[in-house]
Amino acid sequence: MSFQLQASSFDMKIIIHTLSHSSQPVARSSERGVTTLLAVGFMGVLMLVVGTISSYVFQQSKYGRALFAREQALSIAESGLEYYKWFLARTPGATQTGAGLVSPYTYTVSDPEGGTLGSAEVTATAALQCGRTQWIDIASKGTANADTRFPRTISARYMRPSVAEYSYIVGENVFAGSDRTIRGPYHTNGGVRMDATHNSDVTSAVQTWNCTSNYGCNPAQPTAPGVVGNGSNPIFWSYPVTSISFDTISVDLANLQGYAQSGGGLYFGPASGDPNSRGYHLVFNSGGTVTVYRVTSTTGVWGYSTPTGWQMEYNIIAGETLVGTYAIPASCGVVFVEDRVWVEGTVQGKVLVAAATPTDGSTSPDALLKGNILYASNDGTNGLTVVAERNILFPLNAPETMEIHGIFVAQSGRYGHNYYVTSGSTQVPSQYDSYVIKTQLTTVGTVVSRLRTGTAWSSGGSTVAGFASRNDFYDRVLAFSPPPFTSVASADYGLQLWREQ
Repeated sequence: MSFQLQASSFDMKIIIHTLSHSSQPVARSSERGVTTLLAVGFMGVLMLVVGTISSYVFQQSKYGRALFAREQALSIAESGLEYYKWFLARTPGATQTGAGLVSPYTYTVSDPEGGTLGSAEVTATAALQCGRTQWIDIASKGTANADTRFPRTISARYMRPSVAEYSYIVGENVFAGSDRTIRGPYHTNGGVRMDATHNSDVTSAVQTWNCTSNYGCNPAQPTAPGVVGNGSNPIFWSYPVTSISFDTISVDLANLQGYAQSGGGLYFGPASGDPNSRGYHLVFNSGGTVTVYRVTSTTGVWGYSTPTGWQMEYNIIAGETLVGTYAIPASCGVVFVEDRVWVEGTVQGKVLVAAATPTDGSTSPDALLKGNILYASNDGTNGLTVVAERNILFPLNAPETMEIHGIFVAQSGRYGHNYYVTSGSTQVPSQYDSYVIKTQLTTVGTVVSRLRTGTAWSSGGSTVAGFASRNDFYDRVLAFSPPPFTSVASADYGLQLWREQ
């Protein structure tokens, strides 16, 4: 029994001894397996990283090519616009009646190194009033050959700069007093004494001028700089700059008469009776109509202006008869009055009112701003331009607090409010005493006057006639879409309202 135990012990020792000797090659094999697994894992991670980087590089390359194609497409679209601008400059019929427009037109852009870079498809539409071109809207869609999936479209308006881009354009020396707030560019072909609060360019076409006490300079400055004064933001003052020609600004009144008579507009011939007691009174209505009255009598009062001195004027309506109510033609928004005209009301649509006698050189009618002039909405769909052959004036009985919207052009005369007094030989009738000094005038739009403007008269720092406070705000919404046949500030056409669609 003991012999078997020893033998068993011996056998176990042998087995243990054998196992102990065989464990070394198994460990080395396990280490090689772990190493292999690590290598495989590392290679997998490396391949994942390399794959990710490669994918990123590939995507960035695609993005770069797409970005390049997009930028190239924009340049091609710009080339299309510039080409069509060149084409229009050589196609006068397009800017007159829209004749000769080629739309759509494909313009191919060549590669300086050979071949083509892409093409621009250009479309053009003329905005017509009374059969005449007001402006031409152009859209250019550029596509690059590098990748046609990324076209880009830009648009612009081909037109001449409108006077509506300014708050004021004056042909002579002028004074803007401290009671005024002006927003928008202010230009004069003479010198300007600027004491107003202002937030935009103030420009004068002269280097120096004689600023006297009539312009607020006390003592006088015989060689005052083109722009002088105590107004705000003098950093925006510039002089001398190029003058704005009133020959360019002046619209052809005979043409306007023709458009009204035969082009689809509204025409009203000379009223009968004494020229001092006649004319037409236009009241605009928010429904897109205008009610017209024939003025049959007026009240005379003494008024003073710098160009004429004291004169008996007949600008207050005393009697009138109804002519009718008319829809403002959408296709020819011109109302031509061959006589004086009084204007007020709420304008819907875009319309030009002209007061002129083109075939009668002995008379030059005025336009009179009788009451408030508003727009049915201020979103750019409504607008008014008033053109007078001579003056645009405020009658004595205009509202004490007044608001007017529009573009007001006094082609040969002035824009203003005359001087009145309540005592002495030239006093106004007593029922009009309260109208001599008015509270406030707010103008939203543009004033263009060949002669010096003036809507307030002061003495010793106090207002003695006209409006005691004045706000002048240019209408930037109408600057690039004014009413038909609005005066232009330059005869040169250009691209306005450049934008990407």
